[in-house]
Amino acid sequence: MVLPIALAALALLAWSQTWIMVTLDDGRVLAVGGGLAAPAIPPLALAGLALVGALALAGVVFRVILGFMQALLGVGIVASAAFAFADPVLSAASAITDATGVEGSSSVREIVTQSASTAWPLAALVIGAASIVVGIGISATARQWPNRVRKYDALRTVDSSSGEGRDELDAWDSLSDGDDPTAR
Repeated sequence: MVLPIALAALALLAWSQTWIMVTLDDGRVLAVGGGLAAPAIPPLALAGLALVGALALAGVVFRVILGFMQALLGVGIVASAAFAFADPVLSAASAITDATGVEGSSSVREIVTQSASTAWPLAALVIGAASIVVGIGISATARQWPNRVRKYDALRTVDSSSGEGRDELDAWDSLSDGDDPTAR
């Protein structure tokens, strides 16, 4: 359960960094962060954190489902990072529009003289791929995880005289009736 938390934290770290450097025809250089280049990463990473909370409470069937969900979150991170890496100018278009007032992908491409991706989109791509592997691993090993103790199962005891299951409330009721439940 530590791996999905670490991967979500690393995805958020990668997202918070500069992803793209763009040089415009007037000589300005724009540094575009992951917030503009890959805005889907924070919700995906936060969903991964919520998934860990659900994973801590889930039974075997839901662990398998949550493992597949973790893998799908990884696919989303990979796709977001891959799109930013594959077309840095399009990923930086909103920042270029804010800086210049020029809109439209073809118009934005005309004023960009140079663009380069930093290592952070690749890091996010690797993090997403690792999330896929961890999700598949969760699903594949769901049956081998220790079973969690259910709240009320821990309170159940067996009445040796009748063989019926008794819980803690029955013991209190017995005490109220004048019967010592520890005398058995």
